[in-house]
Amino acid sequence: MAATSSSTASSLALIAQDMLQVDEVIAQRLDSSVPLVGQVARYIISAGGKRLRPALLLLACGALGYQGAQRFNIAAVIEFIHTATLLHDDVVDESTLRRGRPTANESFGNPASVLVGDFLHSRAFQMMVDADDMRIMQILSEATNVIAEGEVQQLMNTHDASLSEAGYLQVIRSKTAKLFEASTRLAAVLAGSPAAVEDACADYGQALGTAFQVIDDVLDYDGDASEMGKNLGDDLREGKVTLPLIIAMQRGSDAQRQLIRDAIEAGATDELASVIAIVKETGALDATREAAAAQARLALDAAAQLPDNAHTAALRELASQLLERRV
Repeated sequence: MAATSSSTASSLALIAQDMLQVDEVIAQRLDSSVPLVGQVARYIISAGGKRLRPALLLLACGALGYQGAQRFNIAAVIEFIHTATLLHDDVVDESTLRRGRPTANESFGNPASVLVGDFLHSRAFQMMVDADDMRIMQILSEATNVIAEGEVQQLMNTHDASLSEAGYLQVIRSKTAKLFEASTRLAAVLAGSPAAVEDACADYGQALGTAFQVIDDVLDYDGDASEMGKNLGDDLREGKVTLPLIIAMQRGSDAQRQLIRDAIEAGATDELASVIAIVKETGALDATREAAAAQARLALDAAAQLPDNAHTAALRELASQLLERRV
């Protein structure tokens, strides 16, 4: 686990200085005359995390040879949009723990979290205007809309034990992978790359984002709560039907299927130990990891279409590391 974290750090070392510049932009643009806005926003942004989405934009810019200052602004936009979705997600999901500490809604209340999330969204659009590029506006406005649709679809799917694998994938490609896709596509736009390169970047981001979320869903049943910084079984408590549960229900006995179905429909974690046992016994975790591996391989195929340099090698390395992710 520590080795995986250090490997990820190694992949991102190329853009360490760039990320410091992004942090400066974030600090500047969090400025508000309303103190609570900055207080809540800084609380969640300072909580850590890999900053993977802005990092992907910076790595892809490096791979394509773009060194303009606008990459720092757009990377900060990506982080603001992501942070806004986290604030709203935690309210909707009634989450109490993120990255090992109380969520913003737990610390400041739901109203403050929702409203500061709105501030971050609107600030992100102000910053998009600074880029003075309608293509960038188009990509980001579409991405935010698709993400919102994915959130609503996930809400509609809550406690629905009949959700199919196709329905599950549709949600995560909208809710999670879309911002990954936008991050890498935007790098190609900033670099003025041809359509084929832009498509390869977008394909990489979507596949990587899909693999990332699928592995995240595995960890809810096979992770270490202290290392993940969130509560094990949160997905089940929230009534979220993820791939490990879908496959376990496909493969399990009638009794096992019914137990999982009841747990999903009730949003109950009192049978969490039994659900985890079934997920493992049916091979659902291994099957889900293989689904993530297939997406990671698609990301590697897309990266192979980019110029061969150190930044592209780091993109390939990140895709490979997803297969070992444990936190």
